[in-house]
Amino acid sequence: MKDRRRALWLALALAAVLLLPMLSASSFWQNNPAEVGDTVTISRKEYERLKQYELLDEVKNYVDTYFYEEPDQQLLMDGAIQGLLSGLNDAYSFYYPEEAWTQMHEEDEGKYAGIGVQMLGDYDSGAVTITRVFRNTPAEAAGLKKGDVFLTVEDIQVTTATMQDAVNIMRGIPGEKVHIEVVRQGEVLPFDLIKAEITVNRVEYMMLDHQVGYIVLFEFAGGSAEAFTAAYQELTAQGMNALIVDLRDNPGGWVDDGVKIADLFLDHKLIYYAEDRAGSQEKFYTTNGKDDIPLVFLVNENSASSSEIVTAALKDYKRATVIGEKTFGKGIIQYVIPLSDNKSGFQFTYAQYFSPLGYKVHKEGVVPDIIVEMPEDLKSMFFELGDMTDPQLARAYEEARKFGE
Repeated sequence: MKDRRRALWLALALAAVLLLPMLSASSFWQNNPAEVGDTVTISRKEYERLKQYELLDEVKNYVDTYFYEEPDQQLLMDGAIQGLLSGLNDAYSFYYPEEAWTQMHEEDEGKYAGIGVQMLGDYDSGAVTITRVFRNTPAEAAGLKKGDVFLTVEDIQVTTATMQDAVNIMRGIPGEKVHIEVVRQGEVLPFDLIKAEITVNRVEYMMLDHQVGYIVLFEFAGGSAEAFTAAYQELTAQGMNALIVDLRDNPGGWVDDGVKIADLFLDHKLIYYAEDRAGSQEKFYTTNGKDDIPLVFLVNENSASSSEIVTAALKDYKRATVIGEKTFGKGIIQYVIPLSDNKSGFQFTYAQYFSPLGYKVHKEGVVPDIIVEMPEDLKSMFFELGDMTDPQLARAYEEARKFGE
């Protein structure tokens, strides 16, 4: 008898478990009716707009009611927003939750806590590569090198799809530990690093001789146009009559900074135009007041985005001689949008851009006037500023010297 009662109890319990997934959103609302008078009237257009989220709301009701622990509502919303953007299948469209939004602004200011690397994602392979290791940082001390490809950051497999998550983990509070793994020449190398305060320098510059100036611009981020202009003015005061601008490994950044820098060298010219999915075009011009100094631009396969906008424009107008290797080919532009809570935001791709003469940059890149490939054994080497054992810089210097003859 006891066994029969036990079997009956188990059958009822199993039936309850099997029936639970069959609960619907409609039964949930039937069991949780709105209070009398607790109604809102909306237009049919608004109703149809909200109705597309019906399944999402259905899932959330299940989670809110039956999940075995009290869910964190903010994390649910963060995940929902990121999930929506991931549906675009675009590595450059993603969500900044509150912490990441704050960190993004800190990075733009040039000061943050982290490990001290600059990285670039390849939208074709999904690989995320270190393109610069900042001086006097945990990354440099640990032995990370330009060209290392991220494998993991803590328990995250690093791809272009998870790159922002990896960045968020590598940022934080000085003294925190972070474990990463990179691939270098086919070998997986583990690193344990301690986060520290990082100060990013946007430019480095010097006179290579009494005639040729040299400016390295590392990225188009907060204050980069002002830093470049200050360096340019300083070199001009030292008697510069030709300039090498080094955009190698520059992943881009704010397009406006690129326009400001091009404005130094182009008089009221179209620098690029953006085209959205409807085919509508928006054109961007420099202003009057250019300088006619001869220019040589250095680029490589990691020169991307704003670097390509400026390089393509100066090449189209034959305003600069471009030397190096074909650029990365990121010819798309993102908006960075703050959300109404004033503490989070997102970015998404809204258009692709073209050079003044109509050349497509996205997935095509910019081909230099003079191709100079970096030897394989030198690709991960860090050259001191102005080091002429750098074959690409040496060729650019040779070209710049012609303007002084």
